[in-house]
Amino acid sequence: MHLISVYEEADMEENRKWQAKWIWPHHPGHGPSTRVNEPQIAYFRRSFTVSDPKDARLTVRVSADSRYRLWLNGEPVSSGPLKGDMNTHYYEVIEVTDKLKAGENIWAAQVIYYAGRTGPASVWRSDMGAFLLDGQLMDTGGRLLEELSTDSRWRALRLGAEAFLFEKETFTLFIGGGERVNGGMLPIGFARKDFDERNWTNAEIVSQVLDPMFGQLTRWQLTERSIPPMRETVRPFTRIMQGQCGARTWGTGESPDSLIGMELAPGEKLTVELDTSRMTSGYPRVSFYGGKGAQAAILYAECYEFPQTGRGHARNKGVRDEMEGKALVGFEDYYTLAGAGDSGAAIPESYEPIHRRGFRFIRVTVQAGDEPVTLAGIDYRQSGYPLQELADFDGSDPTFRPLWEISLNTLRGCMHETYEDTPYYEQMQYELDSRLQALFTYTVSGDDRLGRKTIRDFHSSLLPSGILQSRYPSVDRQVIPGFALFWLMMVYDHYKHFGDASLVKAYRPSMDAVLGWFENRREDSGLVGQMPDSFWSFVDWTEAWKDNAGAPHAARKGPMTVYNLMYADALVKAAELNEWTGRKETGAEYRERAASIRDAVRRSCWSETRGLFRDGPNAEAYSQHAQMWAVLTGTVQGSEAKELTERMLGDAELAKISTAMSYYLFRTLALTGLYEKTFKLWDAWRAQVDLHLTAWVEDPVSERSDCHAWGALPLYEFPAELLGIKPLKPGFAEIGIEPMLGPLTWAKGRASTPQGLVYVHWRWEDSRFTIEIDAPAGVPVTVTLPNCENRALPEARGIKLSWEAALSSGTKNS
Repeated sequence: MHLISVYEEADMEENRKWQAKWIWPHHPGHGPSTRVNEPQIAYFRRSFTVSDPKDARLTVRVSADSRYRLWLNGEPVSSGPLKGDMNTHYYEVIEVTDKLKAGENIWAAQVIYYAGRTGPASVWRSDMGAFLLDGQLMDTGGRLLEELSTDSRWRALRLGAEAFLFEKETFTLFIGGGERVNGGMLPIGFARKDFDERNWTNAEIVSQVLDPMFGQLTRWQLTERSIPPMRETVRPFTRIMQGQCGARTWGTGESPDSLIGMELAPGEKLTVELDTSRMTSGYPRVSFYGGKGAQAAILYAECYEFPQTGRGHARNKGVRDEMEGKALVGFEDYYTLAGAGDSGAAIPESYEPIHRRGFRFIRVTVQAGDEPVTLAGIDYRQSGYPLQELADFDGSDPTFRPLWEISLNTLRGCMHETYEDTPYYEQMQYELDSRLQALFTYTVSGDDRLGRKTIRDFHSSLLPSGILQSRYPSVDRQVIPGFALFWLMMVYDHYKHFGDASLVKAYRPSMDAVLGWFENRREDSGLVGQMPDSFWSFVDWTEAWKDNAGAPHAARKGPMTVYNLMYADALVKAAELNEWTGRKETGAEYRERAASIRDAVRRSCWSETRGLFRDGPNAEAYSQHAQMWAVLTGTVQGSEAKELTERMLGDAELAKISTAMSYYLFRTLALTGLYEKTFKLWDAWRAQVDLHLTAWVEDPVSERSDCHAWGALPLYEFPAELLGIKPLKPGFAEIGIEPMLGPLTWAKGRASTPQGLVYVHWRWEDSRFTIEIDAPAGVPVTVTLPNCENRALPEARGIKLSWEAALSSGTKNS
């Protein structure tokens, strides 16, 4: 399979011939390019005739600024565009031949333009709204039947704040706040053929796709979508939690179906709380008949929680679906009914938010006005990346299976058009989170399309100084310097998993820039110095650093040990990447730099008194983080590294890692031969199962988010360590299998690799260790038994090995 490089993608777009023009509705008194500071909603329609659908072909390319949904003959066919930035504006390619009808056909599109700082910060927008559809209706012989591309023949309507606006965002960050929508001003039913568009105007052409002569760049530099469409599935809510309408009440566990068809008399109010059974994201939809002027609201919540005790205090959530003394806390969308639903024709009036929401629970409130209103339906359209879950795991400890299932749901919840830190609060892509999410995805599905896009996204965020932005795409810029190093580690992970030299070569310049940024800040001591005040020196959400926004207090006084060691780790990984792709001298230079950093850390940051590394040369403060990265970088090795790790775990005074850094703690324990200690660490995840969480919390300090995928660590640990499936050569060209047994007596499962699925089933019973392996044909496999004996298996399909020994800790992964 040929993998397209970032440069090949650009070449293809430069040579594409476009017939379409960017269009926007005419608005009297406001030109199409007038800059506005409030969102706008635009609607577009275009009819065309098909004589014989069997002799017609239609493929279109669609994009918009900022987001669109597209229908053909009333059927939704696409939404987008994929999240990009000012230099990469994506479009979708849609094949709709099978949806053509004999006679009149109707294109219909809804576009929202997020002006200025309105709307979700992760959706890029220019200084004006626009819509683009490029397509030609052809016959089967390739003859043009009709040009359907956007131009002034398309009909259009534009609405402003009088119909749609955002509430001030106070509860969440970066998703834009709740919507306030006046249904009476919307063109309800505009996607249907029989809709009356006589009051609409012809669209205005606001831009060409490209400058055909002088190379002047337009606002939208088009690139074909690089990942598949989101999977959208209509789902019902699973149970009512509680509800009331007048004298009628609903208790926990009743079916939401009991709500459908109920009529609210004028002035009557319904309040009902619904559960999906697990954390999810998508578009809740409430439908009505009648009820002009009625007010509806949807509140979104991750869980029930107790009242907060004070400003800045940790949230008190407890068991997530227990209600006593608790309430749903969140933001709301508001909708005023037009009264357009027709029960006689079974055509309800529906509201769903334009922007995707994260939630487990919702509260629906309906306040009838002067007319009765009938509830026609409540459901939601679940939306997320089409993750194909090929990996699996089970073991003798029954508590492990729920950890696997919850991890899958957490990863799903944080995968959309980008990786996301949380679907509820931010929907932003950060390097620390994304490195782990991509790694988990590779193991679970073998799908690297979103991972490749993420690598490109952050490459595109490069600032002139050489540092990457920490979250991207985003209209709000932010730099956490250490996060740029996680991006480089992400490139390294892709190399180890897929062995794609073209990807590594494409991003070597950005890797050089990032490493150069850190190198240019080295002081006479040999350490990378204090970070700029305008940047955020975040490392981890640990209790000890809570008053410093997750940054070590050493960051205020000069160099940070952790950042220096992370820099050394990135240098070694970059050296391997450069050597593997032919830049031997660059690799040697990076290894020399890494050695120099390690030496400087040993000289300046080691405390003989404590037998630990300080958080910085100028701070008498200590953390697990500094010790952990000292081991991971080889700053200490062998028995010294093992002893340091044991001291780190036994010292209660150290600042402790939180969920975000757990992956690196597990790597430290694996490197020092202490992996058996990880089995106790899973108690932090088991405790969350007892709280009825269906996705993992962000951190144990604030417990802000109930869905944060850096906690989905079982998706890597169980296949890679407990089953032991790892690449011995890039791209799994050679596979290693070295199970970590710990207290387990058996484990089985599979992991995804570019070569195919690898299945492992091992059992320790009556002093006999047995392992069954099914690996892709033709791929060399090396098995390391619990006594550290290696067995080379050049052909490992259906292989079964056994080994007998005394059952003791000394013989298991010693």
